[in-house]
Amino acid sequence: MAISFSRHKLFENIFNYAMGGLAIVGMRGEWIKVNDSIVKYLGYSKEELYTKTFQDITHKEDLNKDLGAMRALLRGDISNYTIEKRYFHKNGSIVWVRLSVSLVRDDKDEPEYFISEIHDISQQKSDQEELKILLDLSKEQNNRLSNFADIVTHNLRTHTSNLDTLVGFILAEEGTVNACKSENFEYLKKSIKNLNDTVSHLSEVAKIKSMNKEEIKSLNLHEYCNKAIYNVSGLAKNIKCKIENNVDPQHSVLAIPAFLDSIILNFLTNALKYSAKDRVAEVFLCSEINEDFIVITFKDNGLGIDMKTHGDQLFKMYKTFHKHKDARGVGLFITKNHIESLGGKIDVKSELGKGTEFSVSLKKAV
Repeated sequence: MAISFSRHKLFENIFNYAMGGLAIVGMRGEWIKVNDSIVKYLGYSKEELYTKTFQDITHKEDLNKDLGAMRALLRGDISNYTIEKRYFHKNGSIVWVRLSVSLVRDDKDEPEYFISEIHDISQQKSDQEELKILLDLSKEQNNRLSNFADIVTHNLRTHTSNLDTLVGFILAEEGTVNACKSENFEYLKKSIKNLNDTVSHLSEVAKIKSMNKEEIKSLNLHEYCNKAIYNVSGLAKNIKCKIENNVDPQHSVLAIPAFLDSIILNFLTNALKYSAKDRVAEVFLCSEINEDFIVITFKDNGLGIDMKTHGDQLFKMYKTFHKHKDARGVGLFITKNHIESLGGKIDVKSELGKGTEFSVSLKKAV
């Protein structure tokens, strides 16, 4: 039995039932028509989206890239483009998407509207970031193990050399024939040979070095805090949280950019995630100089942690202290490793029901 559709009905079905997000976007960036997948991705109803432009909910760091590609499309330099970008979800979280855009022109070859195809890649990005963090940690651990192996092999080689010398003394004093009559002496010589072989093998392993880390740079702490605050601004707005950046604009630290981003962002997202429901959430950031370190403090008035019960478990892998659906017990473990790999340290004060204060010491930039 043949099935017939009008062109309009066929287009409507394709548009509405497509697995990915489809949108018609006007020349000023306004959403003209969106399908249900976009509503699902971004959290806004269709009516809410139709009052906005894509610029309104695009992360500012990705906006110029998108607009630049759009201008090239309008000039006719390209026929379409695909980029990865970030939108802000209605609840304030960041949604990573793969965006493909084409331009439709009228009979006079004048631009009429854009067709955008949007696929949510947030989980893929999250997996990539988690893998990158774990690889960074692996590299750091490899460096530590390599240094440890260098020290151990050097010391063991010294000890085996001393043992060889002692065997030589025994042979000189007792004579080769008399010494060889002793079964224990033969065991000693064989043990020393085995130890020498082991040290040689360990030396070969110690030569395998991990990849060099990215060069540590002087980074302005206030600017990095502002950047992180912007990235969680949607989440903060969603729970009506006040975040105040009182970090001294003159304070700079020695750090790897990706590590510093991760450290600050983790403390902010934790403060938002574990905010108390019975009071207005507040997070305060400040900094001070302590000898060769800059100490940045993250203080919140959230749920707090029972330090007597959980204090020694706080930075261990897979340890969680509140029943939150997104708690995995990885963030603080990773953050502590990042801080220590930069030569810093972390201290915490917390009281259940009152809030938490993390103090992070990072090396001061000269």
